[in-house]
Amino acid sequence: MRDYILECCVDRLSSAINGEKGGATRFELCANLIIGGTTPSLTLFRQVRENTNLPIHVLIRNRFGDFCYTDSEIEEMCDSIKGFVEAGADGVVVGALTPEGALDEVSMEKFMEAAKGRKTVLHRAFDMCKEPFVTLEKSKKIGIDTILTSGQKGNCMEGSMLIKELIERGGKDINILIGAGVSAEVIKGVFEVTGGKNYHMSGKKVIDSRMSYRKKEVSMGLSSLSEYDIWETSEQEIKKAVQVLREL
Repeated sequence: MRDYILECCVDRLSSAINGEKGGATRFELCANLIIGGTTPSLTLFRQVRENTNLPIHVLIRNRFGDFCYTDSEIEEMCDSIKGFVEAGADGVVVGALTPEGALDEVSMEKFMEAAKGRKTVLHRAFDMCKEPFVTLEKSKKIGIDTILTSGQKGNCMEGSMLIKELIERGGKDINILIGAGVSAEVIKGVFEVTGGKNYHMSGKKVIDSRMSYRKKEVSMGLSSLSEYDIWETSEQEIKKAVQVLREL
């Protein structure tokens, strides 16, 4: 297969460099990947832009948690979108839902207006919506370019049957980007079910902190997460995924 997309989700400059070396075709740039990703800094965006050559889609998510936002949060995210568009982002990755689990079309249209024609990706808020096919049609109607989805399951293999139907119903009007649990080991199986050509992965490995002195009884955040584990994209994991895609 030649006409695939392998989007590498990164939250560090080193991860972006490794992802490009591994053969990724695009970045999703975020912060705090360990909690599903939040809006990155403009400084990180500029560093990645200056040191790599791939298109960059920027995640716009102002906080951890659900996708039902207040007016002030929508305003905050619109302002972030404008800043990244001015800095040269190729696309933005956004999502908002109503309390009832429907696509928040009003907020999505505000995001798209702020994006000024840049590609707009509906992120995995889609996987939390109540009616996936209704949301698919609404996304097509308002001009969303891509939906990132695991098929409303914990990983893409489990959600492969829904992904297959989304790809069929989306046709040429919208791209379906397959995410959650994507690796070289699962791509072939997911492809055989879905026929999907677009994949999203971090290819992460855990690097041990350089700290020799460690205060293990103190946690800066979630107690289940070690302060001394650093996530970074592995060039080799991306290379392995690329090899599988090329052989399909």
